[in-house]
Amino acid sequence: MAKKLLVIISILFLSGLGYRAVRPDMSGAPPYGEAEDAVPEVNFLNWLSQWKRPEGPAKVGLQVGHYKNNEFPEELEHLRGNSGAKGGGKMEWEVNLAIAEKTAEILKEAGVKVDILPATVPPSYWADAFIAIHADGSDDKTKSGFKIAGPWRDLTGDADKLIDYLTDSYYSQVGLPWDDNITANMRGYYAFSWWRHEHAIHPMTTAAIVETGFLTNANDREILLKSPELPAQALAEGIIKYLQSEGLI
Repeated sequence: MAKKLLVIISILFLSGLGYRAVRPDMSGAPPYGEAEDAVPEVNFLNWLSQWKRPEGPAKVGLQVGHYKNNEFPEELEHLRGNSGAKGGGKMEWEVNLAIAEKTAEILKEAGVKVDILPATVPPSYWADAFIAIHADGSDDKTKSGFKIAGPWRDLTGDADKLIDYLTDSYYSQVGLPWDDNITANMRGYYAFSWWRHEHAIHPMTTAAIVETGFLTNANDREILLKSPELPAQALAEGIIKYLQSEGLI
């Protein structure tokens, strides 16, 4: 009886911690995302009305989800060890890195300055566009598709436009279906939380997080592992169209 009770207590405890969110075969987005009602109002940021874009060429930050996540600073230590999804003998960060590197090559050819970033974002990181690249996972092996989301608070006013370009390009070039399960872990992604973390993007960085497909789905995995140039080309095209719409390239 005592052993049975201990098992029940353990299950309840792990459920309270959001255990399913941190299992390696579950969603690629890190857990503990900000809920919308936890995000402060931003009318106190009057200094941003005087903000001007730094001079220089178009700049893009490509963050490799879960890459070097054991190097998180103290403020993000609760995310250490979260390895994201896995499938086909690959950890999520390996898939994300391959896509990021190929995306960067295409952007650089278009004259864009590109930073490939690990899971830890430099303090108040600014770029014309910041894309967090992830891959999804689920216990349900039939789940398939990609999804793209922006932060709860987008002070640039351009996140929706960036997302539209990325979505159109990804859908037409990669051919995966749209997954409408946009979670708080995506919208409240830690790298978006500039009001809470030092290691987060600058509030005037237009940002999006992309779940490129499910590593736990055979069809999605075939694309992500064997043809990373497809999602890379799609992401690069969407980013380039966005930058062109802003007159940056």
